[in-house]
Amino acid sequence: MKIRVSAVQYHLHSIQSFEDFAAQCEHYVKTAAEYGSEFVLFPEFFTTQLLSIGSSQGTGLTINELPGFTEQYITLFTRLAVVHKMHIIGGTHVINREDKLYNVAHLFYPDGRVEEQAKLHITPTEVHEWNMAAGNDFNVFDTEKGRIAILTCYDIEFPEIVRIAKAKGADVIFCPSCTDDRHGFHRVRYTSHARAVENQVYVVLTGTVGSLPTVDFMRANFGQAAIITPNDIPFPPQGLLAEGELNNDMLVTADLDLSLLYEVREKGSVTTWRDRRTDLYTDWHDIKVNR
Repeated sequence: MKIRVSAVQYHLHSIQSFEDFAAQCEHYVKTAAEYGSEFVLFPEFFTTQLLSIGSSQGTGLTINELPGFTEQYITLFTRLAVVHKMHIIGGTHVINREDKLYNVAHLFYPDGRVEEQAKLHITPTEVHEWNMAAGNDFNVFDTEKGRIAILTCYDIEFPEIVRIAKAKGADVIFCPSCTDDRHGFHRVRYTSHARAVENQVYVVLTGTVGSLPTVDFMRANFGQAAIITPNDIPFPPQGLLAEGELNNDMLVTADLDLSLLYEVREKGSVTTWRDRRTDLYTDWHDIKVNR
């Protein structure tokens, strides 16, 4: 089975209204639809662009006010997924739950369903500057094209959680990301390659580009989309199906052939998933996970 995926290098810039945001999002989705994509990935924190609208009094908006856009965000992406008959990983959006802020990825199905995956590992900036809380539940998601997982940015830097995703049957990891400099970008990029090698899965990664001059901690962005494979003979030697132009406003698209994953897990040059030494180190089923 093949899956066509697109990853959006979302350009952050100041806007005047929610309608401006909606038009930009629809542009990317329509472009992906023209390419025949079945899954579209938006980046982490891309909805912070809504904070650049400001208040009716002309004052700036803070992260605490971003959850106020949740209903409009859900309505927009549900409509886009249904109209274009595709799965949309709507990046992440900040929601308020029991007076706590969570950074939550949303999966919009073509039949109108919506699923959530909160970010599990929270960066110091998210904790100290935005007072955000970490999610405690980890899920994998069944789609008509196979089982997927969504791990946001910092999450991909922890090998244990991707091992759990693979053990639960996920063949594709979607990773919405937002990094502000080269160091953060390369941490996420390099560990995405490592997770693909370790678990013999695809990783679809993207990030924000551009700038939000009036939004704290979103003034700088350094991003690039990449569609990453295991490193074995059926795949490109660098483990890279496609990547965008660094820091440009664009979308990248590629086909994921799931049969190649099954092939290399069974008889690849290396069989990293099968060859793990669970007699020497903790396997995924010994790790406590909320199911």
